[in-house]
Amino acid sequence: MAAAAAASATVGYDRMKEVKEFDNSKIGVKGLSDSGIATIPKFFVHPPETLSDLKSSSACAGIPVIDLSGLKSQLDRPKIVEQIREAARTWGFFQVINHGVPVSVLDETIAAIKAFHEQPTEVKANHYIRQEGHGVMYASNYDLYRSKAATWLDSLNVWMSPVPAKVEDIPAVCRREAGGVGHACQDVLLQNQVEGLQVKHGHEWVDVKPLHGGLIINIGDSLQIISNDEYTSAEHRLLANSSEKSRISIVEFFHADNRDVSSIHGPLPELLSAEKPAVYRNFTMGEFIENFSSKGLDSKSLVQKLKL
Repeated sequence: MAAAAAASATVGYDRMKEVKEFDNSKIGVKGLSDSGIATIPKFFVHPPETLSDLKSSSACAGIPVIDLSGLKSQLDRPKIVEQIREAARTWGFFQVINHGVPVSVLDETIAAIKAFHEQPTEVKANHYIRQEGHGVMYASNYDLYRSKAATWLDSLNVWMSPVPAKVEDIPAVCRREAGGVGHACQDVLLQNQVEGLQVKHGHEWVDVKPLHGGLIINIGDSLQIISNDEYTSAEHRLLANSSEKSRISIVEFFHADNRDVSSIHGPLPELLSAEKPAVYRNFTMGEFIENFSSKGLDSKSLVQKLKL
């Protein structure tokens, strides 16, 4: 019945037309919200098959939290390394505290990004552009034209490679903070104290509780591949924000940037044996980036594509 109702509601609806009109307006999600809209545009609404997976979150306490304060201690370092290895192997997500980055620096970074997004729409529109892979890009939804449903967010992207952003192109209000920022080998996430991030562990979705000053580490697809499944890349998602406070997240993506076809990546030879042969085929970073660009944020497409 729900599927039939959804199909009926989409008859005569031109999704691409509405998406293009929204993108060309350059107002972003923040602009939509500030305009006082009464209903959310249809292209933000997820299809029934996605909504059916919105089960109650797990009663699990959350992803592992690892204290790095003893990392330089000969006594504590092996224990911390083992904690990281176990979290990367079983979860694919973990949070680190006492990592050496002053909390004041993290707070200033969040404040600067918030200041950018809270500027008047017409000011931000000067930076609104879609140019993936180089320079500075401010837009709503990286995969706006590819996803089944758009996400309720706006993003400022600053690339450090292969074509670094020019300092003068970074918005002045957050230039100092964003200028130092280096589907990735590894992601490092900083977020404010608004919940919404969930990680899939087993068959359950687990809420990630933000810790003030904590950094969240996400093992990406390529690290799962080169580790030959020793580490895992976990599915994750963001739930709609029901808080009156905006959710802010800042992510640094780390991966090899050599897109030459002669530069081959794949399971590390040191991890392979007769008992544990390669699970994945080799790939180039160009293929990796192309797959991400074509599939967007589709959960595990690269891992599935490269599996032998």
